Amino acid sequence: MDWEERIEVNPEILVGKPVVKGTRIAVEFVIELLADGWTEDEILENYPHLTGDDIRACLHYAHERLTAERVYPLTG
Repeated sequence: MDWEERIEVNPEILVGKPVVKGTRIAVEFVIELLADGWTEDEILENYPHLTGDDIRACLHYAHERLTAERVYPLTG
């Protein structure tokens, strides 16, 4: 899936946090709902302007950001 078709970063929307295009719903909010145990159906029922593809795009976006993250051990 090409998350770039569904996720945007715009400094004028939520101070530049990544959001689902055409909404003010942040990617981090969708990920939090999933982490809290919400099902896709529950999210779609409560946020009917989202689609299953939007939810998957949020997951792909998070995956890509985590994959690019670098961790450097601290030595003491």
